[in-house]
Amino acid sequence: MFSALNAPFKFTRRVIAAFGLALLSGPALFGAGFALPAQKPNIIFILADDLGYGEVGCYGQQKIKTPNLDKMAAEGMRFTQCYAGTTVCAPSRAALMTGLHTGHTRIRGNEAVPLQAQDVTVAEVLKQAGYKTGIVGKWGLGLADTPGTPNKHGFDEWFGYLSQTHAHDYYPTQLYRNDRLFVLEKNLDGKKGQYSHDLFTMVATNFVRGSKFHPFFLYLPYTIPHAHNELKNKGMEVPSAEPYQNEDWPEPEKHKAAMITRLDRDIGELLKELKKLQIDQNTIVFFSSDNGPHKEGGVDPEFFNASGPLRGIKRDMYEGGIRVPMIVRWPGKVKAGAVSDQIWAFWDLLPTAAEIAGVKPPANIDGISILPTLLGQKQTDQHEFLYWEFHEKGSKQAVRMGDWKAIRLEVGKPLELYDLKNDIHENHDVAKDHPEVVAKIEEYLKTARTDSPRWPLRTPEEAAKQKPRKEDAN
Repeated sequence: MFSALNAPFKFTRRVIAAFGLALLSGPALFGAGFALPAQKPNIIFILADDLGYGEVGCYGQQKIKTPNLDKMAAEGMRFTQCYAGTTVCAPSRAALMTGLHTGHTRIRGNEAVPLQAQDVTVAEVLKQAGYKTGIVGKWGLGLADTPGTPNKHGFDEWFGYLSQTHAHDYYPTQLYRNDRLFVLEKNLDGKKGQYSHDLFTMVATNFVRGSKFHPFFLYLPYTIPHAHNELKNKGMEVPSAEPYQNEDWPEPEKHKAAMITRLDRDIGELLKELKKLQIDQNTIVFFSSDNGPHKEGGVDPEFFNASGPLRGIKRDMYEGGIRVPMIVRWPGKVKAGAVSDQIWAFWDLLPTAAEIAGVKPPANIDGISILPTLLGQKQTDQHEFLYWEFHEKGSKQAVRMGDWKAIRLEVGKPLELYDLKNDIHENHDVAKDHPEVVAKIEEYLKTARTDSPRWPLRTPEEAAKQKPRKEDAN
């Protein structure tokens, strides 16, 4: 479907064969008793990049316009306690794809380490269930000529950035289309004629249009509103500041708001396409962000209250770094206007998608299916613990157990403990008041992770002594 990026839909051989049989069978086939066989639900997962919990209208944003996401929430379910894989890009996406938390994923930091052949992704599970699979946007889990590229992990069609650093540039001269380079001629010689986000929307919509008669999984990891870090204070790249050009705001803030509203606009167009194709009722759409809001490109996360009521931003283990917006829409299945406080995380996508598709997920993953919650049923399978780790100038860990949240900011240091039910902003460390809770979490931490030679738990001093590792930028 990506071979002609803006080409009209072409029938698959299966559809042509079925259509030909119908014609040969005569008009009786189309009588009152005729019905197409039931098709497995389509699954779309849209991922923003560095979008904060508080940067969407339905999560309390006052300045940035997100009418389509707000409408999506009104037509579906909005989660208040959903968590990213971790607080930076690559390991968060690895958790999303593999159903493993960051104590078990192969990729636990932004070092350019690829997935390996034995790593099973949600796309591989759904492909085995008969799904057509596509990814459009930013991958970040394996560079070219490694075992970690999308086409080697269950995706039939792939278009976008392999490298996180390359994904900083919204006007690239080339992208990947499956295993080949696709040149963006309008961006050659320093020109800025093709905004990559717009291209992703076109390709994603084309994929959906071309997959109408087949169950499909589309993973759409946009790069908005990530900054172009190399441009420093001018790093919020967007074709225009509309509709905020006349606001009395700093220029980077205008551009960030414009990026988010552009993202919202295109999600609205994709949802309209589902209705136009008459597959809206049979398509479940997830929307989320890979981690908390950034402080790059000249923006100040305080300006838009980007983390909402939460403490911290990207790279923090506090809630603002890892709790993310999550909206799920499935007309007729997910109750419209529902708000859920179900606690879940990115590693739950794989088993949830597997149950939607009617297949078993791989054994020994960390995720659970939250399909019962989506369908308004009792969620009997619950997490006792959620676990995160983050490696940058030393290692940090976080655990959620019920309403308790524990954070270790440095190896060997005592745990901080917060009661999220009564202290969502994590202002009051109550570890000394609840030694029994701390002891239970400490016991869990003894087995929460597997050792990783690439990402051992290190103090800042140990990290400083080790030879610097080649990192792929956030």
